Amino acid sequence: MTEDIKKITLNDLHVALGGKMVPFAGYSMPVRYSSDLEEHKTVREGVGVFDVSHMGEFMVKGPQALSLIQKVTSNDASKLVVGQAQYSCFPNESGGIVDDLIVYKMGEKKFMLVVNASNIDKDWKWINKHNDMGAELENISDSISLFAIQGPLASKAVQSLTPINLSEIKFYHFEIGEFAGVKDVIISGTGYTGAGGFEIYVKNEDAEKVWNAIFEAGKNWGIKPIGLGARDTLRLEMGYCLYGNDINDSTSPLEAGLGWITKFTKNFINSENLKKQKEEGVNKKLIGFILKEKGIPRAHYPITNKEGEIIGEVTSGTISPTMGIGIGLGYVKSAYASTGTEIEITVRNKNLKAKVEKLPLLKK
Repeated sequence: MTEDIKKITLNDLHVALGGKMVPFAGYSMPVRYSSDLEEHKTVREGVGVFDVSHMGEFMVKGPQALSLIQKVTSNDASKLVVGQAQYSCFPNESGGIVDDLIVYKMGEKKFMLVVNASNIDKDWKWINKHNDMGAELENISDSISLFAIQGPLASKAVQSLTPINLSEIKFYHFEIGEFAGVKDVIISGTGYTGAGGFEIYVKNEDAEKVWNAIFEAGKNWGIKPIGLGARDTLRLEMGYCLYGNDINDSTSPLEAGLGWITKFTKNFINSENLKKQKEEGVNKKLIGFILKEKGIPRAHYPITNKEGEIIGEVTSGTISPTMGIGIGLGYVKSAYASTGTEIEITVRNKNLKAKVEKLPLLKK
């Protein structure tokens, strides 16, 4: 049903730029403008811009804002200072994950939660359902555009657009200020590529002005628009989870290697069961792997041990544009999850040798 597909604010601009538009998470999104390989390389070595305005944003305000966030997220938001962001997840009651998200501390009683596009409605219902302490909630997803300016040349390419010193914004910190002549822009040292850079939150009415200014300022740095195809290969090289592939309603944060964002210094939804799981150990774990033979691993391909016994399955896979070999993520029985373990991936009825690798898969 195509009429259900939403359009981001700059949809027509992406079409004019030659973006190949595809349905993704309920939105029409640019998957590529030139080639995935070229766009991937642009971000790893230079600077590129993703329009990720499909992402959702919720404001949580008032005296009870922190209490609600502490209840519904696994990480400890009490550790945040104003101007800092935190990767986290919403655990569900049955041990899985409602969504992964980023929590921004905007003020002492004001937070912004950034959630995945495919889960906006689900997350909004979830947080409202658990808001029994009366925090003020506002879903601003439809009024915000988000541009991820990513790559080692990001700060040089757009520094001329703001008085804020971009090179001083630390990873997972943000500033609010003027950018491209627009006031109150959130400039965040985040992104899902592992290539460095920023995410810029602007009101929809300022989106085109800001986008055009970014490309004007960055033209001497070879800046290019980048699609979701390269976003996927970039995050996979880093071993970053994609909701719906590597984590979902039935994968526990501990199985997914997200113990580092699961803090038992506080009570949160299902924390008792997850704490028990941590103490007893998990039966399966998310691993990163690199193929030793030629082939492309894909989601749902079986993972076997050397004897050919199925021990798990691939959740995300691709050819790494940087390394030129097959890489992926997948769940395996815990006994096979150690770095260096030799495994095999069944690609088109053929078992290809692979090895469990420590994340990130791409070594700097």
